[in-house]
Amino acid sequence: MADKLIIVESPAKANTIKKFLGGSTKVVASMGHIRDLPKSKLGVDIEHNFEPEYINIRGKGDLIKSLKTDAKKAKTVYLATDPDREGEAIAWHLAKILEDNKEKITRVTFNEITKTAVQKAIKEPRNIDIDTVDAQQARRILDRIVGYKISPLLWKKVRRGLSAGRVQSVAVKLIVDRENEIEEFIPQEYWNIYANLKDEKSKKEFEAKFFGKDGKKIEINTKEQVDKILKDIEKAKYIVTEIKKGEKKKNPAPPFTTSTMQQEASRKLGFTLKKTMSVAQSLYEGVKISDKGTVGLITYMRTDSTRISEEARAAAKTHILSTYGEDFYENRYYKTNKDAQDAHEGIRPTYSDIEPDSVKDELTKDQYKLYKLIYNRFMASQMKPAIYDTMAVTIDANNYTFKANGQNIKFKGFMVLYVEGTDEREEQDEGMLPELQEKQEVKLIKINPKQSFTEPPARYTEASLVKALEEKGIGRPSTYSPTITTILERRYIEKEQKQLIPTELGRIVNKLLIENFTDIINVEFTAKIENQFDEIAEGKEPWKKMIEEFYTPFAKELEKVEKELEHVELVDEVSDVQCDKCGRMMVYKFGKFGKFLACPGYPECKNTKPIVETIDVPCPKCGATVQIRKTKRKRNYYICENNPQSCDYISWNKPKLGEKWNPEEAEEVKKETDKNQKRKSTKKSTTKKRSKKGA
Repeated sequence: MADKLIIVESPAKANTIKKFLGGSTKVVASMGHIRDLPKSKLGVDIEHNFEPEYINIRGKGDLIKSLKTDAKKAKTVYLATDPDREGEAIAWHLAKILEDNKEKITRVTFNEITKTAVQKAIKEPRNIDIDTVDAQQARRILDRIVGYKISPLLWKKVRRGLSAGRVQSVAVKLIVDRENEIEEFIPQEYWNIYANLKDEKSKKEFEAKFFGKDGKKIEINTKEQVDKILKDIEKAKYIVTEIKKGEKKKNPAPPFTTSTMQQEASRKLGFTLKKTMSVAQSLYEGVKISDKGTVGLITYMRTDSTRISEEARAAAKTHILSTYGEDFYENRYYKTNKDAQDAHEGIRPTYSDIEPDSVKDELTKDQYKLYKLIYNRFMASQMKPAIYDTMAVTIDANNYTFKANGQNIKFKGFMVLYVEGTDEREEQDEGMLPELQEKQEVKLIKINPKQSFTEPPARYTEASLVKALEEKGIGRPSTYSPTITTILERRYIEKEQKQLIPTELGRIVNKLLIENFTDIINVEFTAKIENQFDEIAEGKEPWKKMIEEFYTPFAKELEKVEKELEHVELVDEVSDVQCDKCGRMMVYKFGKFGKFLACPGYPECKNTKPIVETIDVPCPKCGATVQIRKTKRKRNYYICENNPQSCDYISWNKPKLGEKWNPEEAEEVKKETDKNQKRKSTKKSTTKKRSKKGA
């Protein structure tokens, strides 16, 4: 009989915790949620004050019996689920299931899975925080109502299987709005004039950029303006009129929050949000390290705080002083965003003495990359700034002004370890200008006018969308990854070279929702709801009151929209492809795997065709047309239209004219596409077996 029973969510976490506790302690996993709302119906009793109708999750019957047996035998039951709202809710559901043993049940949390943290938590148990549970219930139930009430309209008007959601629909709206901006963008002409100049004394050349006239800035928008300026300075002397020397400091970025980790892993490692969170989860729950056993390498990875414990700060100081010296250490504190839930720390390594390279061989490639990113970012956050020597020079040419800037790094500081990435061009070391003197003449080598055009805003990437969602107060750290994963899986958006682009289906669904549910599918409403969840978590507002205030106007709006849409039919877009069975012009439809061609004569004519994308470069092997196809993971590959009949050309890379094809590069693509074919054929045979059974 175990004195103590500790229940966590996952077996990996259980294995890590076991080694910190005595033999009289049993650690088991609930395998995530144990109860939830039913999938087959709304599961919320609207008539009886929005009471949720929770059920035990299907397939967990044996696990629940086992947990009840273990709880009965133990003297104390510790619910040690994750230290966030979701974790608190899982603990509450476990307590409901183990209600017969409620006098034994207590709650513990830890931000990191270390011996000190776990043992401290066991010594300081607490009650379940019902306000935190209620905040999670409010989110779950409000999102269930929105999804289950609006989604059927999409099924009727577009196709079955679609979904709407308070956060996911706003995310799609942001992506569609950005695409509309890009399409409607009208480029504006502008010019820059660059002067290549030379200091005769040092023989060093440098570049100065046109600024204006008589000290005032001038925007150049036409060739005529350029020609006039060039004429006015045709025989001008270039005289240095002002030199400013200075020093610039660049401070390190704070430790990671969930969203900044997702953004940086996307920029620097090419990870999707889903992959980042999966790898981070494994680093948090525990990795086997020789001589140490299973070790949790990072703190809890769902957080929007940059706060760091004093113990971690002290450990970072010891590491930096011993590795880089006193010149590189600086004790730094970071302000957490006013809207952040500051329940636990920023993301950091649990042990400062476990350097990434020392465990490289014991981690997967992805674990090593992400651990190194987290480790270096945290250490850099406690280091001195980088220092640059800067120089700004103003040059006069017949009353026209040119400016030149230079900088050289003087002291690398934190940059010896880590430089934060950006979605824009990385900052470059410009190099110093020659040692010039005021009133000195410099020689013109070449004048270079350059025409440019303003560019439309960039499409969102996963990283920049997360940044936008966070800035606008939409969702929370735990919601970003599932939100973007859902809209990709629903095929409302697709990814091309990291860019997120709305599909035709996404545009149709977005149009229908924003035209009919303007009060719900908007940024301000979604951000306001997040603030209300925070108030519930702080005990300032009862969750059922909040749901009622939302539902009353929502129900009226829903009834009105249902009536308005009753006689509205969405017309399918007609293609230029003729049905080869009945002669009608085929229309575009949307299915589980995207857009396809279908005969409008359904059900009399059930003919369908895939939409085949081609490129204008012929097959490098036989000269036939090359088609673009996608793997199950939505990765493009290129294949000859005659494959596999008479040509075996297939490649991840788009062919180029005159380029020779290497058959070896086809092997990886074949493996991936063969897997897809096997899955499809297995699925078909399983479906046939089931239909025979049913018959």
